[in-house]
Amino acid sequence: MRGTEPKDPAGLFRLQRRGGVKVVVGLGNPGPKYAGTRHNAGFMVVQRLAERWSIPLRSTLCRSKVGQGLFSGHAVRLALPQTSMNASGEAVECLARRWRLDPSALLVVCDDVSLPLGMIRLRGQGSAGGHRGLGSVLDRLQTEGVSRLRVGIRGFEEPSGDLTDYVLGRLTAPEKKVLEEALLLSGEACETWVSRGLSAAMNRFNQKAENGVIGCRH
Repeated sequence: MRGTEPKDPAGLFRLQRRGGVKVVVGLGNPGPKYAGTRHNAGFMVVQRLAERWSIPLRSTLCRSKVGQGLFSGHAVRLALPQTSMNASGEAVECLARRWRLDPSALLVVCDDVSLPLGMIRLRGQGSAGGHRGLGSVLDRLQTEGVSRLRVGIRGFEEPSGDLTDYVLGRLTAPEKKVLEEALLLSGEACETWVSRGLSAAMNRFNQKAENGVIGCRH
């Protein structure tokens, strides 16, 4: 389903001529079965941004829920691919073509089981690090030069057994509190990326993560 563009009655995206539209894409699995699971941390970040920025995700385009608006004078678009996680690149590639999107204007938000719960990490390029959703995006865009925000989901107990079952599992009540802090921090990181760029966001938020301002704790 290609869908239709979100309405732009105020002509907000004429701003593209003066600095470009920034796009934040959250990765996850659609449907109630996966809502609130560790693997859907990327969805959670973008859903909270939609609330913070008053951008409804009501339109459907390229098998994604999308919305657009302004944050601090900057034109922004939000997207949640409704493919499976591992096929996220199909939706993102379609959006990139539809919106004529340069990879430098894209931020992908995803979970990372290698990072402790509560930690976030921003990078401007690199491999997918084993994350199949991010790997799908990089493969379909044919570049590793895509900014990504990783949200740590490794909980208080080390994962045991099948890692797939772990990332598709739900958090304990104490873990949810730490994740909520990380989601808030992730939203602030996205806002800095939109308003000040990747370097400023990395300098501020990667340092916070490394200093353990928030992190895995009981």
